[in-house]
Amino acid sequence: MTADYADQLKSLDATMRNIESVLDINRLRRDKEQLEQEASAPDLWDDQAKAQDVTSRLSYVNGEIGRLERLRGRIDDAEVLLELAQAEGDAGSLAEVGTELVALAKAVEELEVRTLLSGEYDSREALVAIRAGAGGVDAADFAEMLLRMYLRWAERHGYPTEVYDTSYAEEAGLKSATFAVKVPYAYGTLSVESGTHRLVRISPFDNQGRRQTSFAGVEVLPVVEQTDHIDIPENEMRVDVFRSSGPGGQSVNTTDSAVRITHIPTGIVVSCQNEKSQLQNKASAMRVLQARLLERKRSEEKAKMDGLKTDAAGSWGDQMRSYVLHPYQMVKDLRTEFETGNPTAVFDGEIDSFVEAGIRWRKQRQLEAA
Repeated sequence: MTADYADQLKSLDATMRNIESVLDINRLRRDKEQLEQEASAPDLWDDQAKAQDVTSRLSYVNGEIGRLERLRGRIDDAEVLLELAQAEGDAGSLAEVGTELVALAKAVEELEVRTLLSGEYDSREALVAIRAGAGGVDAADFAEMLLRMYLRWAERHGYPTEVYDTSYAEEAGLKSATFAVKVPYAYGTLSVESGTHRLVRISPFDNQGRRQTSFAGVEVLPVVEQTDHIDIPENEMRVDVFRSSGPGGQSVNTTDSAVRITHIPTGIVVSCQNEKSQLQNKASAMRVLQARLLERKRSEEKAKMDGLKTDAAGSWGDQMRSYVLHPYQMVKDLRTEFETGNPTAVFDGEIDSFVEAGIRWRKQRQLEAA
């Protein structure tokens, strides 16, 4: 058994070294020093946008370094504990090493997924749009459940989010919602969530207690950066302002500060109503519009490369996950075949296993197509 434990530790150590090399921990440490210098500048907060960007990136880099160093420390400690247990013939310590090896294997596997994010925009922050599909009020309720699921997922990881727009349905739930996940690699991580999600349950809105199937679409876009050159002439946009709305009984903004932008050439419409000022809402809506136009440009370029025609709406993807609450309990990804019998945990944000399986599935498809 001890020889087997030693082999497992050797394998974990080799995998960890590869992860440290791919994620370039030395570069992360240099970035940390640079960002700490910028964060300590006395005039940092003269430019609030820049200050928030610096502090956000510093928080991310600290988190990445901490995660790598903690995992490296656990592997090193396990090796020392194994040596002591072998030298002293301590069965209790050997059992402790075995338990830790199981936990280490899972932690290393999760971290290894990050090394698979090598796409052009994978390192970007993410914009996530959710919209209710077929299924009436149940679909609107499902869209709200998905919004909570992703926000809880981000909260569990300590990732900052900002909700730009929520369009409430008349009876319950949401027609649509758009939010940002403001951490590097959010796009590469969440992009595998794009597609049509399906919910099967006994409808709480059906007084006859019948089973209802409803759908919601999830779209994930990379946040646009200055180097992307997405120029939008003023004469190609129509900007409308309107009063923010919310569900019944909720305090809502009573001024005409919400902004809707229509991109005339493409017909793309985006809106933002969650900020207090019209100027802030317009800036947020412009970020979403630029992201949608960037995604459209990427889709068109890919279509040319593939010799096919496509529509930007196709980014919503095909049906990719089913959430079944009746007659049995199961959440299953239809692409990877990964599944769990605990929908409650999934809707509470425990989706890492689905995301990781999706990233591995996507990487495998890319290798097969190469």
